[in-house]
Amino acid sequence: MKMSCHTLNCPAVLLGSVNQNKTQYRTRSNPSAAAQISSATKPTDESGKSLDSKRVLGSAMAIKRYQAPNSLLSQPNTVGIIGGVSVFSTLIFLEKLVRWSSKNGQECVPFVVCNDPGLSKELPVLSSFHSFKSRNSQIQFNHGPIVGNLQRKRVFLEQSGASCIVMPCHLSHAWHGEISKGCSLPFLHIGECVARELSNAKMKPLEAGSNVRIGVLTDATSVAAFYQEKLQTQGFEVVLPDQATMQHIVIPANEALNRRDIEGARNLLRIAVQILLVRAVNTVVIASDEMQGLLPHDDPLLKKCIDPMDSLARSTIKWTKSIKSDC
Repeated sequence: MKMSCHTLNCPAVLLGSVNQNKTQYRTRSNPSAAAQISSATKPTDESGKSLDSKRVLGSAMAIKRYQAPNSLLSQPNTVGIIGGVSVFSTLIFLEKLVRWSSKNGQECVPFVVCNDPGLSKELPVLSSFHSFKSRNSQIQFNHGPIVGNLQRKRVFLEQSGASCIVMPCHLSHAWHGEISKGCSLPFLHIGECVARELSNAKMKPLEAGSNVRIGVLTDATSVAAFYQEKLQTQGFEVVLPDQATMQHIVIPANEALNRRDIEGARNLLRIAVQILLVRAVNTVVIASDEMQGLLPHDDPLLKKCIDPMDSLARSTIKWTKSIKSDC
């Protein structure tokens, strides 16, 4: 494994070019993170029953790649990764990217990661909820500095030699359109990756005369909004948790995580998923950075759930392969 770190006026930058699937990531700063990383580092069945997409955003030949003279990496399939509010979500995504792209002895895709742990301090309102009513009210605050912060990271990654940008963070995707404005590279959207894979799965409605229903389990209104938009564009009916489920299950699950009660949070998450399944949804999208990897990898309920980071990782790898094949 070859890895180096640079600051270059941008916090926490990680370069990676991994050979022969020899990379492992381990973080144990708290029980919640331990549960997430433990789940991520176990072998994942990426091919088996996982959904697959046939196309990735744009054509490789249509890319307008900005190559600065001082680019850190020059490979045409370099991935630029903007770290999210949760550093663990970024690490879990990176684990999937490394593991799946380097299987069968292949080299891992080259990547550049720019992660700013201070970003979580700028999003106190969106990262937690004090009541269900406040969750559903229009949150008014100046998000300009946050968008500007993420835009600067995007520009940094473009100048570092990236040819594709991804952002493994649900909350940051609330401003994907603003962050990607003026970007000359493909900037994958996690909601579009999920919706495309589900569309390609050709699922049948569980109830006659209705559309295919997709449950979206999240604790952020802004996240629910963009998933609803992307999924409805593909013809799906989106089912969200009702008020009672939010008040008595989803919010308490987050509170349990904050108390480091992992088992309690898991049990509440299981109940929330089952409630959505009772409403005749084909599958449940667990669209929460905090709950990512919370269920054990052998939990039967996971067969009815989708981890959006899986979809984003698969779409990213497909993009890198399309670039490599055209070179």
